[in-house]
Amino acid sequence: MQLFPRKANALPTVSLFGALGGGVFVVLLAWYYLSPEFYEVGYQPDQPVPYNHAFHAGELGMDCRYCHNHVEQSPHANVPSTQTCMNCHGVVATDSEKLLPVRESWATGVPIEWVKVHHLPDYAQFNHSVHVNIGVGCASCHGRIDQMEVVYQAEPLSMGWCLECHRAPEEHLVPPDEVTNLAYLEEIKQDDERYAQLISTNLERIENEGIKPPQNCSACHY
Repeated sequence: MQLFPRKANALPTVSLFGALGGGVFVVLLAWYYLSPEFYEVGYQPDQPVPYNHAFHAGELGMDCRYCHNHVEQSPHANVPSTQTCMNCHGVVATDSEKLLPVRESWATGVPIEWVKVHHLPDYAQFNHSVHVNIGVGCASCHGRIDQMEVVYQAEPLSMGWCLECHRAPEEHLVPPDEVTNLAYLEEIKQDDERYAQLISTNLERIENEGIKPPQNCSACHY
């Protein structure tokens, strides 16, 4: 007497494919939900002073380097000192409630505790001066800061994301005098002819200037 129906013979095969499919599903979930694209992009901490980048960098057109004035000489992008803020706000909006922490910092000498937005792991290094001086625009890594009232992380800053740029630098370079023009590359890409010309110019620069972004591990990892 047959205890199991004939269709039960398919059970081992179905179980095998189910286990494989489930394993792939778990890997895909982990790959996305444990990646920087999921848990870091969009990070937008509150700051001790409601500094509006859309107003300062956008409407007023302030150059990024006025506040972050070490990016051309230093591996690290500096946060502006209270002195930098007071260069303007010693005479502009001097009674603003929003600027009370700035005035208190100026009076006491205690620095404003700005909250860092863009984080890299301790085992990774990124040199701002190298990238800025070669023509990697601020918007390539930080997005359209000039449209953000509150700054947030626009890109994942993951290893794969960095390598995409290192493998095709011609798609990301801008003229060095346009690095703080946050709209430059975005506007160029809207015109196929201008974008093609930029790519051609960048390929010439890469050849003539020996621009070879490293892809080996030791370039970014200690």
